[in-house]
Amino acid sequence: MIKISEKLNVLFFITDQMRADHLGCAGNPMIKTPNLDALAKDGVRFSRFYCSNPVCMPNRATFFTGLYPSLHGVRCNGINLDPEIPTITQTLHNAGYHTASMGKIHLNWLAQGYSRKFKSYEAWFDWLYKPREKVLQIPIPYYGLDEVEITIGHGDTMGGHYIDWLEKKAPGMFDSLKQRNIRFLEELYYDTPLPADLYQTNYVTERTIAFLERFSQGDYKEKPFFLHCSYPDPHHPVCPPLPYRDMYKPEEINLSPAFVESLEDHEMLGAALQNPVIARMVLRVSTEEEIRKFLAYTYGSISCIDHGIGQILASLKSLGLEKNTLIIFTSDHGDLGGDYKLLLKGPAHYRGLLTVPSLWKVPGITKKGTVTDSLASTIDIPTTILSLLNIDKELYPPEMQGVDLTPILKDPKTKVQDHVIIEEDEELPKMKKAIDTNVRLRTMITETHRITIRQGYEQWGEIINLKNDLVEMNNLWFDDNSKELRFKLLNKFTHELLNIQSRLPKKQALT
Repeated sequence: MIKISEKLNVLFFITDQMRADHLGCAGNPMIKTPNLDALAKDGVRFSRFYCSNPVCMPNRATFFTGLYPSLHGVRCNGINLDPEIPTITQTLHNAGYHTASMGKIHLNWLAQGYSRKFKSYEAWFDWLYKPREKVLQIPIPYYGLDEVEITIGHGDTMGGHYIDWLEKKAPGMFDSLKQRNIRFLEELYYDTPLPADLYQTNYVTERTIAFLERFSQGDYKEKPFFLHCSYPDPHHPVCPPLPYRDMYKPEEINLSPAFVESLEDHEMLGAALQNPVIARMVLRVSTEEEIRKFLAYTYGSISCIDHGIGQILASLKSLGLEKNTLIIFTSDHGDLGGDYKLLLKGPAHYRGLLTVPSLWKVPGITKKGTVTDSLASTIDIPTTILSLLNIDKELYPPEMQGVDLTPILKDPKTKVQDHVIIEEDEELPKMKKAIDTNVRLRTMITETHRITIRQGYEQWGEIINLKNDLVEMNNLWFDDNSKELRFKLLNKFTHELLNIQSRLPKKQALT
């Protein structure tokens, strides 16, 4: 029987809206990510790791619950995760772990609710403008987290406990920043007046290191830890502090091969791109100049995060915790990043949006410098963590839907599944004379193909050969020579969608 003191700790890094190819170790020739590259060299990098939903809240709730959004209920941004739904952090707490989060959580909505009855512990505007005594204080435990130091928002206008930290270090600075929050909708990027040591990335880094130091001093006795280290960047608006702002020149950015294509005539997306709500909040049709500047600032934000992660990993090592800590790095979803002249995210299930970075270092299991092309997704992370930690399955949240990736971590050539499913239910505010913004998409990725269907489009679908069509513009759905392929994919897709439906509540036996 393993003693609690001998159990692995977990250090889980997550960023917001970061593409899988925005890493040097993933083949990006320009971006500087030496610390994440070093982590990849020490462990396993997944080259085909997908989000389960390409939107922040749904995919983060999937990580915490091990359920698809259609089951945990956070179908889209704006729906709080029901606190009655069991989480992986509750499981770890019950198994004797001290669970903590530094940075973004986003299991409650950050903006105004659609009704006055809506309450959120992560309400951005409340933290910015209300007196502190009138802001809903985050209850502890929070979704199974014993300790929370939170950031709320985007860019340099950040709510949460970050405000107290900033006010202590630079009195009055917060008041000069909080009027800038509108930039989240109006601007993709801008220059922040904050120096790097006051920027929110450094806050997350500093508080994470402070936790590790407290742990090494015995503040949590013999409990192992689960530490959720969550950076709000590089989600837009991107405003990296100096020197990261000037690290990359827009004119030298390499644009995606898919930049030459346009989706204005796309059967499903063409009309949506004309929708003022969608164009303002999600799918942003852009210009080459804007895309270059956006990517240059995005790269700067990622390099800033990489520096922070380097500091954290150095601290982990100096404190003697490295050899007993499972380390994971990922993101909640990608970004279109100039593909098809689009930025941000939305109901466009292309690889730049769906694939996310995934780096794993597991003491005693992963081999140095391995890369796997095995299919995996966010929903597999919690199941794998609990398996690696040898947690009693009776403590698992009920009906967790992910698969255990441990065989891949041991041997990167192993395949544990032949597909992954991506859900998306978009429900944006409606405007007069605007196209309906309620969108429901489902996608299945196989070893060779992607198939996507949309509710309300019975005669349309998308089948892409992922091996031969790198820009994903040759839709095989209507190809007469691909009828058999379409049938096979639709048949499998239908059955896999059935397989992920819940069987709760359980039928009560007659007595």
